[in-house]
Amino acid sequence: MVRLTIDLIAKSSNHFKNKRSYSLPKYLKKLTHLNFSNKNIEDIDDLSMCRNLTVLYLYDNQISQICNLGFASNLTHLYMQNNNITHIDNLSSLQKLSKLYLGGNSITVVEGLEKLGDLKELHLEGQRLPSGEKLLFDPRTLLSLAESLGVLNINKNNLDDVRDLAILKKLTHFFAADNQLQDMQDLELVFSQWPQLHRMDLSGNPVCHKPKYRDRLITVCKRLNELDGKEINELSRQFLINWKASKDAKKKLKDERIMTGQITYPFTADFHMGPHPSSNYNYATVLGKRNPPECGRPSRKVRSEHSQLDSAAMRPRNVKIPVSAGLLSDVADSAKVCGL
Repeated sequence: MVRLTIDLIAKSSNHFKNKRSYSLPKYLKKLTHLNFSNKNIEDIDDLSMCRNLTVLYLYDNQISQICNLGFASNLTHLYMQNNNITHIDNLSSLQKLSKLYLGGNSITVVEGLEKLGDLKELHLEGQRLPSGEKLLFDPRTLLSLAESLGVLNINKNNLDDVRDLAILKKLTHFFAADNQLQDMQDLELVFSQWPQLHRMDLSGNPVCHKPKYRDRLITVCKRLNELDGKEINELSRQFLINWKASKDAKKKLKDERIMTGQITYPFTADFHMGPHPSSNYNYATVLGKRNPPECGRPSRKVRSEHSQLDSAAMRPRNVKIPVSAGLLSDVADSAKVCGL
C-alpha cells in the first residue's frame, strides 16, 4: 500500500533536492502546492508540517477515505477525483476551501460540507453508483452552501429531479448532463430562482426533446449566455423574453375579465315557463274575494284581465348571462325544437 507521507514528499520533490540549503521542515513549511496525482496512493499520512498548503492534487489514485487534512486550514483547492471515496467527511477544518473536485468516486450522498462557507465550486460528476440509485443531497449541506456555491457539476449521476437544489440561488454555472431529467415545469420552477445563472448544460436528458425546450429555458434564465454548449444570441433572447411577457400579460388580462364577469355572452329567449319572477301575479288580487280560483269559473271580464296580466308577465326579456359556447348551442337547438 502506498501512503502519502512526509518522507515520500521529500524523496519526490526535485525542488527540495535542488536546494540543499533548505532544511526539510523549512521546505515543508514554505510548500503551497503539492501534486501527487496518479501515484497509486491509497492513504494519507500526517502532513501537518505542510501547514501553508493551499493546493493539493490527489486525483487518479486509490484513496478510499478523506483523512488527515485537518492541518490544512489554508487549503483553497482540493483535487480528489477518480479515487475510491464513498463518503464526504473530515473536511470541516478546511474553512478556506473554495474548489472541491470529487468526480468519479463512489459517493452516494452529498454531505459533510456544512462548515465550508467559502466553497465556490463543487464537482461531483460521474459517481459510480449502485444500479438504480441516484446521487442524493443532504438538506443541511445545501443550506450551508446556499450563499456561496457558484459552480455545481453533477453530470452522469442518474438524477431525475433537481428541486432540492433550488436553494442554491448564487449558482452561475450548472452542469447536469446525461441524467434522467424530464419534467420541464419543475426545471423552470428551479431555474427561475437562480437569477445569476450564466452557463448550463442539460444535454443528454429526456427533457431536451420536449417542444420548445430551448426557448422556454432562455426565457426563464434571463442571464444565460450558453445552453448545452451553444451560445445564446442576445437578439434572440430578447425577442423570446418579450414574446413571453406579452403572452403572459394577455393571459392575465383574460383571466381577470373572466373572474370579474366582464366577459358575457348576450342572448334573447322566450322560455314560456310561467310568470316572470319579478311580477306580482296573484289570483286573489286579480279576482277579488268574489271569485277566487277555487270558487268556480271566473267571469268573462275577469278572464280578460287575467289574460292581459299573463301576456305582460310572459313577455320576452333580454338577459345577459355568462355562459359557454356549448350552452348557447344547446339553447339554440332547444329553441328550434320548440318552434321558437
